[in-house]
Amino acid sequence: MLATVNTASTFGVEAHIVHVETNVAFGLPRFSLVGLPDRSINESANRVEAAIKNSGYDFPRGRITINLAPADLPKEGSAFDLPIAVGLLIASNQLKEINQDSCVLLGELALDGTLRPIRGALSIALEARNKGYTSLLLPSKIAAEAAVVEGINVYGFDHLSEVCNWLIHPSEKHRVTIDMDSVFNTLDTVGGADFADVRGQENVKRALEIAAAGNHNIILVGPPGSGKTMLARRLPGILPPMTLEEAVETTRIHSVSGLNQRVGGLQTSRPFRSPHHTISNAGLAGGGGYPQPGELSLAHNGVLFLDELPEFQRNVLEVMRQPIEDGFVTLSRARMTVTYPSRVMLVASMNPSPSGDWIDPDTASTTDILQMERYLSKISGPLLDRIDLHIEVRKVPYNDMTSTVQGESSGDIRQRVMRARQIQLRRFFGMSGIYTNAQMDTRLVRKHCPLNASGKMILSKAMDMLGFSARTYDRILKVSRTIADLDQSEMIQPQHIAEAVQYRNLDRKGWLN
Repeated sequence: MLATVNTASTFGVEAHIVHVETNVAFGLPRFSLVGLPDRSINESANRVEAAIKNSGYDFPRGRITINLAPADLPKEGSAFDLPIAVGLLIASNQLKEINQDSCVLLGELALDGTLRPIRGALSIALEARNKGYTSLLLPSKIAAEAAVVEGINVYGFDHLSEVCNWLIHPSEKHRVTIDMDSVFNTLDTVGGADFADVRGQENVKRALEIAAAGNHNIILVGPPGSGKTMLARRLPGILPPMTLEEAVETTRIHSVSGLNQRVGGLQTSRPFRSPHHTISNAGLAGGGGYPQPGELSLAHNGVLFLDELPEFQRNVLEVMRQPIEDGFVTLSRARMTVTYPSRVMLVASMNPSPSGDWIDPDTASTTDILQMERYLSKISGPLLDRIDLHIEVRKVPYNDMTSTVQGESSGDIRQRVMRARQIQLRRFFGMSGIYTNAQMDTRLVRKHCPLNASGKMILSKAMDMLGFSARTYDRILKVSRTIADLDQSEMIQPQHIAEAVQYRNLDRKGWLN
């Protein structure tokens, strides 16, 4: 007898409906699985057989052929266990046929029939809804993630026998619903590290506020103990909350990576990723036989923090150049090409020299200069061009360290950042993929960053004296636009240009002075 059960497989962050066609015929026992399955799917035969028997059903004997259609689409993962088991039970007349046009099943089976979580539930729920399916059956531990999607009924189960009973007698017993308002209210809270705990470093706080307001990339340069890492780790506390669209995008990436552990199913806080400097190209950009997201994509809509930037291999750093400019990573393999979003705020930190402290080029020895140049050579000019703000972080004076005056809180700074972001959302309303000043292309920069005569004169002198590139010119205008937004100024004023120019320290000759 022939039976067909619908399931789905993830492909990058996208999902595709897969039809599990099961045929049981007379003949010598044989289990054949076709349709470009990977090793984990090929191993499902043993898991499915044990799960069926331990759930009180009979594993069919004979020539079993299972086709995963479409046959030209590579498939991977353990989500096919449940649809294969249900298909076998239907084909052996132990279950009645199900409505092919309404139901999608997925889940990994333990040997005792227990359902285990799988990756990509949110992407699969979106694809199932878009294809017109009305019901999604999956393990209860990931049901909340799929239930975020409106327009499809999500049912969560703990055991194969529960799924079979539901297919015989459908009911609302296992249906999962999510209150989206409560998810955002309870999970999107900023706690922990606060800027109020930071003594001194007012110039760095100001720069981080600008970076957060316009989603600008930033690098902090200073000696050990000056507070670079401490300041960077407080940046998420001043970022605006994610929109529903951003939360869905972020959750999809973390879900296909197996990293979504949210109780409410939806990741509503912005990611903060801080990989070790020994990371590889694939670890940063993504890779593997079946390409998986790297740190660039896992930090999508959040912060990618690279501590001690020169310690990273240069080839690894160069991998970032195109993704942080375009906002996505494309991974090509022999049989597939996948694209992962990578719209991140890059935050980097570094010491000014191998010794860790500032070096005066006028008094330093030749050896010190050569060591410093070798140390800094890992950071290419094109990469620095893509970083909007270059900030010097000096050691905190004793009076600031011992001060009892509490600094401005992250909550207060966050309010200003949110006001500036609202201005940008109104400015770019209706533009696909453009939400902040940092994402403007050259055309938008010319449109939204007009300068008066004084502003043009200041920027012209800075370009001539400091030798800024054309890309740096655009970066300065973008940062100026963000500073003006923080001041709620419609026009970019000369002081906004002057402040933005100050944040290009690494472009200057003698920046180590």
